Amino acid sequence: MPGDSLRKIEKGAQLPADSIVMDLEDAVAPGNKALARRTTHDALRTLDFGRRERLVRVNAWPSGYFQDDVAETIAGRPDGYVIPKVSSAEDLSAARDFIAAQAHRHGLDAGAIALLAIVETARGVMNLREIAQLGPPLQALIFGADDLAADIGAVRTPSSVEVLYARSAVVIAAAANALQAIDIVFFDLNDLIGLEEECRFGRQLGYTGKMVIHPRQLDVVNRAFSPTAEEIARAQRIAQAAQEHAAEGVGAFALDGRMVDGPIIKQAERVLMRARAAGLL
Repeated sequence: MPGDSLRKIEKGAQLPADSIVMDLEDAVAPGNKALARRTTHDALRTLDFGRRERLVRVNAWPSGYFQDDVAETIAGRPDGYVIPKVSSAEDLSAARDFIAAQAHRHGLDAGAIALLAIVETARGVMNLREIAQLGPPLQALIFGADDLAADIGAVRTPSSVEVLYARSAVVIAAAANALQAIDIVFFDLNDLIGLEEECRFGRQLGYTGKMVIHPRQLDVVNRAFSPTAEEIARAQRIAQAAQEHAAEGVGAFALDGRMVDGPIIKQAERVLMRARAAGLL
């Protein structure tokens, strides 16, 4: 939600989303940055977000806006900050340290303020390994396809094949460091079929969620990234059978005519984990 619109933030606080991101970056004109900081601070202090995570997307560390973005919103006790255009571990570390210093000034636990890094530059993709190894409080990597395409001179297409390498690399870096991987924004608000297809492919790649820019996209994204009843039922059967066979000292076994071993069991456990997170179990 644009950080300078209290009305839109109020609406967002009632939507079926996991997180509400109050944006101080691309959604806010340069002349409205100060207003957006005040509005976001007030929203954090006064609105009831329920169980929704309250995040603030600041401007990039080298932008000249970052320090004021954090200093003027941290008293609102956000659950975390979304850091855009992360191009190096050094920039992310500097951003983390500044947030921690501001947290201490306000008597807050800096370790409880999550960081979500958006990787959307060529340098960021090249430095993914070091960025993903930052450690707590980094919780997620978000892939930004459109800024990356602009940075490398690629032509954006509906298939997103031009950013497939980077999109896959973000998932792998996230998985290697026990981070969540959040997929790209889908800009065509009227093409819900295209959105569903992109969600399905993102989930196939290993993404655990998706950035959403309009309420009408929420149902499609929530459905696409939540396990189906059939997937949950099969995962439960695999987990139960695995437990029974493990008690007998058996590692691999057949179930419904298909071989089940360690990787299949791990996939089933991931399905059940996502089902619990979605409130389906």
